[in-house]
Amino acid sequence: MMKYVYIAILFLFGSCREGNKAPQATDAATNENAKSVSIKDKTVQFLWRDTSGTLLINQDFCKTITDAEKAALGYVATFIGNECEWDGKPTKDRSNLKCEILTALNLGYQCSEQHLGFLKKWFKNDTTVLEEIKICPTTPNTSTIQDTFDEIVVTTKGNDILISFKANGIHLREQKEWEWSETAYFKVQNEYIQLIKKDRSKVKVSSFNADAE
Repeated sequence: MMKYVYIAILFLFGSCREGNKAPQATDAATNENAKSVSIKDKTVQFLWRDTSGTLLINQDFCKTITDAEKAALGYVATFIGNECEWDGKPTKDRSNLKCEILTALNLGYQCSEQHLGFLKKWFKNDTTVLEEIKICPTTPNTSTIQDTFDEIVVTTKGNDILISFKANGIHLREQKEWEWSETAYFKVQNEYIQLIKKDRSKVKVSSFNADAE
């Protein structure tokens, strides 16, 4: 129960800090048969939370990430909150929402041309994704209803990229929360990337009492 109270407080006030130390990546030999880009096979924990619930990002991985991996992460991060806060006062067009993942990936504000333009370039042949990102949410971490990440793992093998994550959501007014896990599968082909499929667990929904001691 205390966990839910903490989550409610966290979402109301926000917390945006990044870690200095990151889990070690597991590197394998470079795939010599890759047709599009040179990507090392690896599994990397990109995002996690510490014991206090603070969101941490693997900054070392961000220094060596490929554009294809960045596109896959950028797509997934578009639809789930990651400590997003207004950079100053919110503008009328809600164009100054700063999110931790997009900042780490150097993709600018949420739903900005820098963000969506990069995704449009890399998903140029994926009509499903192009339609999805037309509805780009701008949800700050003070919203009554929101989702957020608990963990993200990136697996790269040849021309395949898997983004596996655990996430949770909360509805403060109704005092409900939910959690699920998901893996998105991408294929890198020449100078673009395609979403192949998503595997999603059953969503677990529960209630909490924010006023309980």
